[in-house]
Amino acid sequence: MFQTVEFPIWLVVLVALLAAISTLDRILVPSVRWFFRRRMERVVARINLRLQRPIEPFKLARRHDMIQRLIYDPKVAEAIQEHAEAKGIPENVAFEAAHRYAREIVPSFSATAYFGFAIKITRWFSRSFYRVRLRYSDEESIAQIAPTATVVFVMNHRSNMDYFLVTYLAAERSALSYAVGEWARVWPLQGFLRFMGAYFIRRKSHNLLYRRVLGRYVQMATEAGVAQAVFPEGGLSLSGKVGPPKLGILSYVISGFHGDDGRDVVFVPIALNYDRVLEDRVLIEAATTGSRKFGFSFFKMLGFVLRQFRFFLTGRFHRFGYAAVSFGQPLSLREFAAEVPKATHDELTKTVGREMMKRVREVVPVLPVPLVALILTRSTKPLSREQIEAQMGEIIQGLKEIGAHVHIPRENISYATDVGLRILLLRQFIREASGTYTITEDSKEFTAYYAASIEHLVDGELVI
Repeated sequence: MFQTVEFPIWLVVLVALLAAISTLDRILVPSVRWFFRRRMERVVARINLRLQRPIEPFKLARRHDMIQRLIYDPKVAEAIQEHAEAKGIPENVAFEAAHRYAREIVPSFSATAYFGFAIKITRWFSRSFYRVRLRYSDEESIAQIAPTATVVFVMNHRSNMDYFLVTYLAAERSALSYAVGEWARVWPLQGFLRFMGAYFIRRKSHNLLYRRVLGRYVQMATEAGVAQAVFPEGGLSLSGKVGPPKLGILSYVISGFHGDDGRDVVFVPIALNYDRVLEDRVLIEAATTGSRKFGFSFFKMLGFVLRQFRFFLTGRFHRFGYAAVSFGQPLSLREFAAEVPKATHDELTKTVGREMMKRVREVVPVLPVPLVALILTRSTKPLSREQIEAQMGEIIQGLKEIGAHVHIPRENISYATDVGLRILLLRQFIREASGTYTITEDSKEFTAYYAASIEHLVDGELVI
């Protein structure tokens, strides 16, 4: 009993290591978690004092807890059982698939990361490349949205800069939760977006179980009052126009709506436009080939940023003109549904989708480059600068009469003409000869792309 027992050194080290891990797990880690949790709660309390719509507790839940809550939700459990029966597989296998989907979808929001450095990054990035302008069409209606309502921002999708721009401009209103496509599931962007509260979706997935898990997450977030931002077009516009809605996310939101018994859902239309879309060459090429198989490359983006930084150091950097965001008239789902009480879920979803995209189209900002591009695209002959300025004046007058959001730099049409011409000349989309301007032969698709963003306003074609 009292004999000496020898153990190899590696076994002693292993036992000591396991003992240390057990001590950390049982004693120290809970204390550390409590410390950081308390610190986070104090940070959130300070942030909520300045936000128009405070951060909801649902958004602050630990990711692990949120995943568990999602996969054990009764509706998800029902979907798991149906999937197992339909595929003829054990229910535990279907459960593991649902768990994998939940881990893929659920974000890991960090208020410190979002309001600490993410907002600063989006502000710096937006202002570095654009002269940013924000316009409201019905600020009073937006301010009167009930504090208990869930706000869903419905936006057109012009560029991946949309995420940066809207996050920066909405920083004083709320922390937004985005639905982000698979293109962004690359290191390190994926982790950054998760911290910002974005949830990843497979836009083209036909897997019913996946759709049920995703739909339930969206419904749970909506029921909890989480402010969301969605792009109903389902992807970047390849033509420059605001496209018809794809109803996936909107359908999930509306299917979880409980009428007078639950929170109201208020859809707020947001329209974005740019004097230069960073991905325009990629998008136009995709439109020409008919393939949307283009992905995000972090290293290409880094190379682009470094190239622009080199231009800045050598004095050759020029910002890409103006980027503008406009807010339209909100739509209360409770009030809208009351007007069509006999509408089925699908009919209500389609009607809401069409109405929201119509409201988005109505407030698309009109900027110098799209205006100049539209004038030159529709001209059958070269135009002088004076002719372009005169036509811009006529178009702007007509747009203001219908209440369009026209951004004229310095409220000076002559200066706006110079801005539009300068950017198009720098990009070699147009050429100047003998005091007149024409579109270069290989750039017609580019000028048409920018003109398309506002031609529905000029032609009065607002209906989706």
